[in-house]
Amino acid sequence: MHKILRYLIVILLISPLLLAAPKPPKADQVLADAKAKAIEQHKSIFLIFGASWCPECHTLDSFLEEPEMRAIFEKYFVIAHLSAYEELAGHANLNNPGSDKLMIKFGGVAATGEAGFPYLVILDESGSPRITSNRPVKEKPAGESIGFPTQPEEIAWFLTMLKTGAPSLTAAEELAIKLRLRRKM
Repeated sequence: MHKILRYLIVILLISPLLLAAPKPPKADQVLADAKAKAIEQHKSIFLIFGASWCPECHTLDSFLEEPEMRAIFEKYFVIAHLSAYEELAGHANLNNPGSDKLMIKFGGVAATGEAGFPYLVILDESGSPRITSNRPVKEKPAGESIGFPTQPEEIAWFLTMLKTGAPSLTAAEELAIKLRLRRKM
């Protein structure tokens, strides 16, 4: 009986610590850290806007964690993640403060207020945008975000993005990415 009581006391003492998760860093700080690394390593920044409730965001994260893909991406990019619009699932505390404004600044939110996730931006090492996941489409002059690329035209745009941010991406690396994306996740 005393053991059970001790466990309950420990649980009661620890539970507030478990519930008080650290606040995510501000979006500007995440970007500043990415810029510092990019300058130091002479790489572009692969900025990902996502949300915990977004299945395609999890698919992209899994794709980037695959050893072959990770090796290619880390060779050319500093990868930075920002959580945005978490309040849509009742988790506003997961947002990187200011990520919504940064997403708007980089063209990730349409005039109608719609945003597609994940939203990707390739930045140079100083933090200036080079290209986004808004694929130009005749019907939508402002573009349409490809999210996690699965369709041939989305994969083509994703590769265009990568080559813009990493001009020295080899043909073999490009082919590896293309073949991996053509496989269903």
